[in-house]
Amino acid sequence: MLVRVRSKEGTSRIEIGAEDDISLLKAKIATELKLSDPSTITISDRPNGGDSPIDSLAGKTISQLGIKHGDLLYINFVAPSEQPSGIGAGTTAASSSSFTVQQDAVDDYLDTQTGLIKRGKDPKFCKHAANGMCDYCMPLEPYDAKYQDENKIKSMSFHAYLRKLGAHTKKSGTAYTTLPALEEPSFKVKTDCSSGHPAWPASICTKCQPSAITLQSQPFRMVDHVEFSSAGIIDNFIHYWRSTGLQRFGYMYGRYEPYTEVPLGIKAVVEAIYEPPQEGDSEGVRIEDPIEGEKRADEMATACGLQKVGMIYTDLTDDGTGKGTVLCKRHINSYFFSSQECQFAAVMQQKYPNRTKYSSTGTFGSKFVTCVISGNEEGSIDVSSYQVSNTCVGMVDADIVEPSVEPGIMRVKEPTSERYIPDVFFKYKNEYGVTVQKSAKPSFPVEYLLVNVTHGFPVLSQPLFSSSDRGFPIENRPGAPFIQDAGAVYRYIQGGDMKNFVSDFHFLLHVRSMGILNDQDEMTLLVKVALQKKDEDIRALEATPGWQTLQTILREHGGRSSSASALGGSGSGGRGLGSGSGGDGGAGSSSAAASWTCRHCTFLNPPGDDSCEMCGLPQG
Repeated sequence: MLVRVRSKEGTSRIEIGAEDDISLLKAKIATELKLSDPSTITISDRPNGGDSPIDSLAGKTISQLGIKHGDLLYINFVAPSEQPSGIGAGTTAASSSSFTVQQDAVDDYLDTQTGLIKRGKDPKFCKHAANGMCDYCMPLEPYDAKYQDENKIKSMSFHAYLRKLGAHTKKSGTAYTTLPALEEPSFKVKTDCSSGHPAWPASICTKCQPSAITLQSQPFRMVDHVEFSSAGIIDNFIHYWRSTGLQRFGYMYGRYEPYTEVPLGIKAVVEAIYEPPQEGDSEGVRIEDPIEGEKRADEMATACGLQKVGMIYTDLTDDGTGKGTVLCKRHINSYFFSSQECQFAAVMQQKYPNRTKYSSTGTFGSKFVTCVISGNEEGSIDVSSYQVSNTCVGMVDADIVEPSVEPGIMRVKEPTSERYIPDVFFKYKNEYGVTVQKSAKPSFPVEYLLVNVTHGFPVLSQPLFSSSDRGFPIENRPGAPFIQDAGAVYRYIQGGDMKNFVSDFHFLLHVRSMGILNDQDEMTLLVKVALQKKDEDIRALEATPGWQTLQTILREHGGRSSSASALGGSGSGGRGLGSGSGGDGGAGSSSAAASWTCRHCTFLNPPGDDSCEMCGLPQG
């Protein structure tokens, strides 16, 4: 008899005997679909749900299972390209990924929360006792649309979206289990089509060609809020623009935490901004090869318990009034996020995917956020935060779209012999209020690709690094006041409390790049002092050979200090190198008296020089 078998590869007809074992059907399915691992096959008589591993039915005949001539069976399987590394044969990707994928800590925490929105007793409609519950006061689901509208939540959180999809099922007395609920959009032509025809561009069929794309606002967002741990982080970043008029780009390092203002929300807490090598002008920046610098910054961030959470850049232009106000270039009549920025954000989000156990591939979306510092309608400097949708990432990855000369418009590329462009549509309301569908070729508004993210500062600022008020020179900034060298370290720690001056991400990064402290013990101690500020750690650091060597180098570079001066002092919480701001020694020290401090850049110059070694300006 003939049995029809339907899978993601289409429908196949397989000839089988009524008394044949189910294992023979498994072998024929594997041969028909060219499966390398038949043990991943699951089978069901319904299109949705009820799947059973085909191996669990071994020993039963076709007739015993109730399969008759002409029956339609639904099967699923894991292709080799879909199977994450580390998953062995005989298990599905969905069930195994929950044990192998290491999610962010915030995701593991939110998995344990119900997310229900509690409501009090309604004084008008609730007629029951205080310990009762009715439709007017029972908790709401975290994805409740009415609650979102009332609280002006534009997009539901990612974990609320998972609840809406049914990715969590709760059985009485058991823990949460997972279902394969998430699929990353892919708009590329499949090169391993099972139909047997030559690969694209020689030919194409309905199995291997991507489906049409209908653009719409993404209903969820991976990150709901960006929180800068202190205002000094933003002030230090835009200080370079205030000094030079040149734009600046940086990577944000921080951590992800629950965001209680949104049901099951996630916020990115920014603790530091690293600026890679770049060349800026008044209109934008050109980022140089950042691989080595980024690697060092990533390692230092990991040592501090941080990770890369996004990128930030300035787009500022002084309005010429002399009042400290800037031009408002991004507004409702121009654009908020340009098509070129959308493409760049899509590339970065694909580079930093979000790890999740609810996807068969182990990843879905990205928590990488983009912040733009520009002028608002009042002429003040403001921050805007965005992500682009998963559809945008997929379209950029498939080389379907490109930026246009008009910032608010994204172009759909023309098809070529080697580039397949599927149909792209978007929906909008016309002048009669009717929703109509329109082809997105040749272009469409970038609003269909954007996901807005809120931002702000904490009510009680408790930054991880406490020296933002002093500010060690930030890396890769050209110009005399911004140079990082031994002189900059010497001036920075003048008269400073060791607990505070080492608590600076840029200071830690530069000291490590000097190569004086070893990573195993001394840099670990330095980071510990910067984060925890314990007296016993300071004493242990002062006793290390590397720290003493750094002390000697800075003394030689900065000139002879008073006999009481020592890097870190003689005890816990000691002072910096040199007790005076100008570096003068005692009254009896002739060489120290001959040294002089530049009144322009405060650099301590050796005796005998008429001009400053740092800025080149004369002593007088």
